[in-house]
Amino acid sequence: MPIPDEVTHSFQPSHTPLAVVTGATAGLGLETAKGLVGAGYRVVVAGRNPEKGKLACQAIRRQHPGAEVRFALLDLDSLASVREFAETFRREDTVLDRLINNAGIMALPQRERTEDGVERQFGVNYLGHFLLTSLLMPQLQAASAPRVVQLSSLAHRSAAIDFDDLDASHRYDPWRAYRQSKLAMLLFAQALARRSEKHGWGVLSAAAHPGLSRTALFDTGVKSRALVGQVFKLVMPLVSQSAAAGARPTLHAALSDGVDNGDYFGPDGFSETKGAPKRAHRSQSAQDRTVEDRLWDVSCELTEARWPAG
Repeated sequence: MPIPDEVTHSFQPSHTPLAVVTGATAGLGLETAKGLVGAGYRVVVAGRNPEKGKLACQAIRRQHPGAEVRFALLDLDSLASVREFAETFRREDTVLDRLINNAGIMALPQRERTEDGVERQFGVNYLGHFLLTSLLMPQLQAASAPRVVQLSSLAHRSAAIDFDDLDASHRYDPWRAYRQSKLAMLLFAQALARRSEKHGWGVLSAAAHPGLSRTALFDTGVKSRALVGQVFKLVMPLVSQSAAAGARPTLHAALSDGVDNGDYFGPDGFSETKGAPKRAHRSQSAQDRTVEDRLWDVSCELTEARWPAG
């Protein structure tokens, strides 16, 4: 599919801060991109569908006339695509102020694999972002106060990292795989924060979750459990919020003062399902440094990611 020229042109040299948002063609990512543009950022809408990218850029410009926004092709199903995106970005931009690792897929009914042979939810939601962040570290470190925000989920609370079956090749459950990928994202945010401080990388790393937000992603996820889907159709209007509201914790982590390295934000309402941003609850699994360190090492092996020297 050809990429529309009018949404892929390079930005002109500028002192205006620059952000990359993955999965920004719809849902939470699109609302996050709108929020960043509204805060004065130029934004790269990163996604795998050029036509949706064009529509997303148009939607952002309708809300913010004159917005500096462009689409860039990024398919997290493929580590080669991640590397190609990073290489193209490096040629066009030398400084990156915000990286929002938002893209994700949820509860695929059947086990699928990425182009690299990894269980798809773990690969798309987590491993692709792990590699992407490592590749963009030079541009992040060139910024004056860079931040990286990882999208986790309420689902991380009932998750564990199964190092004996990360790929779910022995036992696949749609929600188990999703929960694991979102726990991995929170562990990644924490590990990056600690390493940034230890090695002097100068990058602030945080995480956020959207509570229960009404997006197409959630609609897809509940299809893997018919009964769950029926229940959620009844209760979602009571406990959920819009995609725009769900993006608020991410935007808080990316933009607000008083955000510390390793912070995690979610909604302040009942069980963190909706509401204004606040510091969020972490499960015991998310506080296990041994698991955090092991996941980092395994992720480096799986992606061949290279990080700055200490």
